[in-house]
Amino acid sequence: MGTREKRDLASARDEADSATEELREALAGHAITLPSLQTDPVTYAGDHRHPLVSLGRCNVETARKLAAVLRTAWSEGGAR
Repeated sequence: MGTREKRDLASARDEADSATEELREALAGHAITLPSLQTDPVTYAGDHRHPLVSLGRCNVETARKLAAVLRTAWSEGGAR
């Protein structure tokens, strides 16, 4: 793997970490915590150019709170 490819890979990983933190902060603003929210560990295991964010597991109460926030955003003309 060349220097440019390594930089691209590092940039993709940084982007995934940033997106994960943005999501964590946005959820916290609605008192929602996804305990397992993280950049997918497989992202760091190889040459994954398209890293994933693992939303992990949550309990029923958290799932319902998240659904309620999304429904509210939808009804207020949010992203569709």
